[in-house]
Amino acid sequence: MSMEWLKRYVPGGLYGRAALILILPVVAVQLVVSIVFVQRHFEDVTRQMTGGISLELDLIQAEGGVQAPAEVLQTLGITARPVTPAQVPSAPIRPWYDFSGIVVISTLEGLRGDLLGISLAEDDWVRVYLAGPDGPVEYRFDRERVSASNPHQLFVNMIFFGAVMTAIAFIYLRNQLLPIKELSEAAAAFGRGRVVPYKPGGAAEVRQAGQAFLDMRNRIERHIEQRTLMLSGVSHDLRTPLTRLKLGLSLLDDEDREPLERDVAEMQDMIEGFLDFARGTAEDSPAEVDPIALVEGIVADAQRGGRPVELVLSEGEGQMSLRPTALRRALENLIGNAARYGSHAEVSVWLGERALRIRVEDDGPGIPEADREAAMRPFQRLDSARNQDKGGGVGLGLSIAADIARAHGGMLRLDQSETLGGLRADLVIAR
Repeated sequence: MSMEWLKRYVPGGLYGRAALILILPVVAVQLVVSIVFVQRHFEDVTRQMTGGISLELDLIQAEGGVQAPAEVLQTLGITARPVTPAQVPSAPIRPWYDFSGIVVISTLEGLRGDLLGISLAEDDWVRVYLAGPDGPVEYRFDRERVSASNPHQLFVNMIFFGAVMTAIAFIYLRNQLLPIKELSEAAAAFGRGRVVPYKPGGAAEVRQAGQAFLDMRNRIERHIEQRTLMLSGVSHDLRTPLTRLKLGLSLLDDEDREPLERDVAEMQDMIEGFLDFARGTAEDSPAEVDPIALVEGIVADAQRGGRPVELVLSEGEGQMSLRPTALRRALENLIGNAARYGSHAEVSVWLGERALRIRVEDDGPGIPEADREAAMRPFQRLDSARNQDKGGGVGLGLSIAADIARAHGGMLRLDQSETLGGLRADLVIAR
């Protein structure tokens, strides 16, 4: 049988599930013990005490019933008085919450053939109506004579001590869950491009997992640093001969110089693309910024640079932790791609309670659905899908944007634009 329906009622958090693991067994044990105790103890005790009071009633009737000696009635703690048939209840009377009264009534009905009625309406007294030689007789005695006193004390003690032991167990369990939560927060922060202080703690397995996370984080940071330094060095070394080439080409005739200058400019663009891909977010620290204002500024800069782009939607307010330089690089790449492969681009930004969405659309040929995943890989150029008339890149624009989105804990989604018909790129970052 599928247990999917049960998942809707299970807490999603670690503390909630731990509390459920603690509380469920305690409540189950208390219920089982309560039911067994009530059935095996309270019912048996009540039945025995009721049988004893029935024997005392037999003794009083043997002594004359209402005419029994006063010392006998006083010794037994029972009063007797004659009543009329109209005063006898037609059915047993008891409050709805008096569960032990059920046992009292059933026991007396089973033991006494002369029972005319019984009333448990009073909390402190029991009134039993028996048939006498001269008519009905009412016998009144203390309720404690047929029921255990203060039966609720067991339940109060069980609930109180169960709550105390649960609280103590939860305190100890919290000390074991806290290191797991800290590890989760450190891993989530690193996934969003932030490095928060973390020290392994807790049980041996948790400390081992925490140390493995630290080792992994250090290796990734070293790898990013080494990659950045390597490509930065290569770029620096290549810029010097490119500069010499430009100076040498300036001495040639225009007819011979222009094709070579285009090649040199393309090489320069390739080097800059490699650098952007290598840098990623390594040179940018998270900061609290207004994403709406940031996007508006980027679009305004693109318009001043001659890009055919406009901001069509700007909704939301507030600040969130972002890497502004990296986000600018990602959005500039998306706008650059849209301008390269289309004649018009539109940008919209929406800031909600849980996420930031930046959308860039163009009226170009778009990318087929089967090729969208490949388009976000480094150095992928989909010549069959995108125009090459306006100059091609090195296949890093979407890859850089996707890497920056992942560094913020988000993603880059590609789809077809419903308004312009070209490519729609959604950069989504969780708050």
